[in-house]
Amino acid sequence: MSIVRKRSAAHKAYIPSNSRDNQYILAEFAITDELIQLISPSISMHSAQPYYDFYQSLSQLLFTLSNDYAIKSSLFIANDKLVRVRYSQEMHQWQTSQQILFYYDPQNHQLQNSFFDASIRAKKITLLFLASGDDIRFNAAVFHQKVTQLLYSFTEQTKLANKAIRLRDHQHLTYDLFAKNKGCLGTQAHKLRPIDERYKSQNVVITPNASAISYAVINLTVDNRLLSLVDIDANSKDPYNPLYTYLTDTFSLVAKRFNLNNGALIANGLVPIVRHSLHEIISKMGELQMLGYNPKQSPCGLVSKWKADELVDNVQFIFVATAEDSQHSGYGRFINQIEQAMRLLATELEIPINKDELTLRFHQHIAYNLETNI
Repeated sequence: MSIVRKRSAAHKAYIPSNSRDNQYILAEFAITDELIQLISPSISMHSAQPYYDFYQSLSQLLFTLSNDYAIKSSLFIANDKLVRVRYSQEMHQWQTSQQILFYYDPQNHQLQNSFFDASIRAKKITLLFLASGDDIRFNAAVFHQKVTQLLYSFTEQTKLANKAIRLRDHQHLTYDLFAKNKGCLGTQAHKLRPIDERYKSQNVVITPNASAISYAVINLTVDNRLLSLVDIDANSKDPYNPLYTYLTDTFSLVAKRFNLNNGALIANGLVPIVRHSLHEIISKMGELQMLGYNPKQSPCGLVSKWKADELVDNVQFIFVATAEDSQHSGYGRFINQIEQAMRLLATELEIPINKDELTLRFHQHIAYNLETNI
């Protein structure tokens, strides 16, 4: 094999053939007095549900346009909750005080629904579009283009300014790091190019003003086998400090061994939310652990968040890509580094890889304000 081919192979990730793709697009805009006046000028605050007609009119417009543009799954959300989407063989929806989660299978499920309380004026409206069918990643650019066309029609009919809409394209690639050890021998080579580069190759151009971030999340289940690796004193005020200290030390060891210097270990029971941010942000917001990174800056280092008096069901390892991680037109090498680190971690933690799953979810996000339709 030539040196050129070796270098090319090093920048490709070989993903198991049983991996799963997800894509969903969020379009968010603020509810203003002007918008309410345009949509429901005769609104009465004496009504028990004063905003029903307002929400209903906008949601019906969304569903009508979705049918016009052949978008099979769209949802109207006006409850100011963080929207999250995950794969599941069974379709269902779940809400907490801060989140609304949708579980679905892109190959089998289609849905149109609205979520709002007509007695309350929300701060913003979120339109959620779920990709469906086969070859989600390959067809991502086409889906993005269809959604933007729908949004231009939406703004035209509501008189909403295009720039008032913030569009967020989320894509996931999920697989078991040890699928091969469980009999899945098929693989597919991926360069894992940035979203804007993939779209450009299909003549879908993303504005240069877009912000983008890519990262990986690995879930480690906390079970009795893992607990047996350390001494737990049930009578201590912080009985699980030895466990989390051991996991943090191991995480830091394997990450630094493979030059992964931008990440976090989360074991405090909070849901980690990674966002693009001009400045590093690590903060708690209720049930959410906010992690803000600027991919163009130097790595922020490794952080660890846990509660020593509580045992969590899962520990999450997060690795955030910097601009340098996509220098060769993709994140393949970045994912290979993570896989090597996690294989070493599995050895250190004595994980039975023929039995237990260590799931990696690779996230690619891009966001921008909708521009003038040309």
